[in-house]
Amino acid sequence: MKKLRILLPPAVILLGVLVAAILIHTRKPPPTQRPQAPPPLVRVTPVTLQDYRFTVRSEGTVQPRTAIPLVAEVPGRVIAVSPSLEAGGFFDKAETLVTLEPVDYWTAVDRARAEVKQAELRLAQEKALAEVAREEWKTLGTGEPSSLALHEPQVSQAAAALEAARAGLQQAKKNLDRTRIRAPFAGRVRRKAVDVGQFVPKGAVVAEIYATDFAEVRLPLSVDDVAFADLPLESRNGKQSGPRVTLETTFGGTTYQWKGRIVRTEGEVDPRSRMFYAVARVEDPYSRHSRSHRPPLTSGLFVRAAIAGTLARDVAVVPRSALRPGDRVLVVDEENRLHLRPVEVIRNEGERAILRSGLKTGDRVCLTPLEAAVEGMKVRVAAEADSSASAAGGNTP
Repeated sequence: MKKLRILLPPAVILLGVLVAAILIHTRKPPPTQRPQAPPPLVRVTPVTLQDYRFTVRSEGTVQPRTAIPLVAEVPGRVIAVSPSLEAGGFFDKAETLVTLEPVDYWTAVDRARAEVKQAELRLAQEKALAEVAREEWKTLGTGEPSSLALHEPQVSQAAAALEAARAGLQQAKKNLDRTRIRAPFAGRVRRKAVDVGQFVPKGAVVAEIYATDFAEVRLPLSVDDVAFADLPLESRNGKQSGPRVTLETTFGGTTYQWKGRIVRTEGEVDPRSRMFYAVARVEDPYSRHSRSHRPPLTSGLFVRAAIAGTLARDVAVVPRSALRPGDRVLVVDEENRLHLRPVEVIRNEGERAILRSGLKTGDRVCLTPLEAAVEGMKVRVAAEADSSASAAGGNTP
């Protein structure tokens, strides 16, 4: 009995090993199936041929149309300054900004009037003497009288003296008027240079001012941009008007826009940057003649510009990401197969590419980047995959 207990466990183990070996050698291998990967899922965009107006973008700094130093034309001591004559102050056309002491100029006008009276009297006397000489010659003289005998040179001299006296009076009045230094246009003060009590010589700058009727922006453009901007390359008398332009900038997180036009191009290309310069003009930049909640288009402000360009007809507009190397795109046909198609790119604008040829209305352009795109490869279109997934209650990839 004791011997049986010793031999039984090894026998059981050996029997189990034999059974396992028999099962391993007699089992059939499981059937194998090659996994089938689903076609790649792609996003597409439909193509519609359309008319497209290009937009040329640039940046620049606002500057006034006219900016000048206001100069004293006569010397004098400043006795009054307009409240508008402060940095940033607005003024109207012909407004008196600075007044010089006029006493000396009033005296000059009175003196010039007296000289005119004296010259008029002198001329009247010479004319009277000439009349007397003419009558005497008729009575006593013989032959043709000389101009000197008839006092003609004296009359001419007196007439010239009268003209000189009148010119002197006109000049004295003009100098008196120049003691009131007026604004030649409506505008704004950039810098004040004088104050009450200060003596200013002739030609001294009393202020720097600029006009506010228009604001202008110099916009640099490349040679390629000029081809699409339809700019007024030849303008005569400033009458030719170019394309519309929209200027924008951001104040406190809010973007504001101003509408204007390209009014001219500068006469040469910058030799350093090889850029053209177009000049955009905006009317009433400070909204002085209209109600507006926008901030003023202040001189020195940096703005972005969008110029309305030329119109291209029957072109395709696709996302720029759809372009493949070599100016080609992937088109998905009705059977959801890929085809690599060459296209002609007119221009890239931001995230869009404008194509002249290679596509037609109804084509579906693939937007998904594929590492290995093969001609005729089967794909799944995202819109179709979405609808089937929704119907099956699954998740959209």
